[in-house]
Amino acid sequence: MQYTFADRISSLQPSAIREILKFTADPTVISFAAGNPAPEAFPVKEVAEISSRIFAERPIDALQYSITEGYTPLRDRMKNFMRDRYNSYRDFDELIVTSGAQQVMELTTKALCNEGDTIICEAPSFIGSLNAFRSFGVKLRGVPVESDGIDIAQLEEALKEEKKAKFIYVIPNFQNPSGVTMSLEKRKAVYDLAGKYGVMILEDNPYGELRVKGENIPTIKSMDTDGRVIYAGTFSKVLSPGIRVGYAVAPSPVIQKMVVCKQVTDVHTNIFGQMLADEFMANYDFDAHLEKIRGIYRNKMGMMLDLMKQHLPGSVTWNEPEGGLFIWCTLPEGADMLGFCKEAVETYRVAVVPGTAFLTDESAPCSSFRLNFSTPTDQQLVEGMEKLGKAAAKYFTV
Repeated sequence: MQYTFADRISSLQPSAIREILKFTADPTVISFAAGNPAPEAFPVKEVAEISSRIFAERPIDALQYSITEGYTPLRDRMKNFMRDRYNSYRDFDELIVTSGAQQVMELTTKALCNEGDTIICEAPSFIGSLNAFRSFGVKLRGVPVESDGIDIAQLEEALKEEKKAKFIYVIPNFQNPSGVTMSLEKRKAVYDLAGKYGVMILEDNPYGELRVKGENIPTIKSMDTDGRVIYAGTFSKVLSPGIRVGYAVAPSPVIQKMVVCKQVTDVHTNIFGQMLADEFMANYDFDAHLEKIRGIYRNKMGMMLDLMKQHLPGSVTWNEPEGGLFIWCTLPEGADMLGFCKEAVETYRVAVVPGTAFLTDESAPCSSFRLNFSTPTDQQLVEGMEKLGKAAAKYFTV
């Protein structure tokens, strides 16, 4: 039989990250391509205790259907958390629990965009969000990321030109993939431009609690006095990605539409995962847990950066992020980035993600690739970076 697919997905391609991760099923491949939390970062003992308690005391609550908006105790707790910790929950806001932060991207686009509308994104940006946007037949307009965040002048130019722009998508903290943190001045400027041109902002903050150096910077949502910011958060990087618990804070009318959209997608987020997250926040020292995670990633990031300086040619440049899970590397001008990534995984058994995966225009030139330091063991960091250096030397030595 010949299959005919919907126009809105016919042009979608499998995630480059997922395709490269196929190589990592081979135990001989060292993966710098994933974005998984470090195994030692999981609070396994605490999760086991919570799970046992839930199924001993409230098994039916954990196994039964629940409401679309989310588990009420967790929603109330996260409203207070967002208000107290980030100053990012106002009287006009509401909160929905989602199946990871990824679902916030889909629900936002489904609720706000028609086919042919424009979403303005950082370039590069997270491939999962870009594909979610693409699946609704929208136009993506990329705006370059500088060392302190999105290029404000080019952002305004895009807003002037894109008459059907609906929202600006940004990852202000330790951006995926660039690792860049947006300055306070640029966060204010993004908010001001959104107001000037009448668009919304989708602020994605999966890595905000993973700062390992530098000072915290207020969220864009904390500046939201007129109800134009949707904030996406998640437990994936601080508790467990497997429980699939994220959340969105947004003006109540937006959340109401997201609830309707979610009802036809998955009815509600995994209720056991929501109960687990709520119990962890309520009965364990969340801040101490975060400090433990930060210590793990501080060490891993420092180790990878030291190894990069030791093994990669001087013509390769990279950022030094203040947190998160990723380092963005750029090859010298004229280098064959895709050939390098292919050579690294096929010959040297080290997987990295080609930078083209993160572009709004995947056919545009790109000489960068992304590294992840959270997933590999320390020994894999040592072995993998040595091998990556050998692969790099095959293409450029200066």
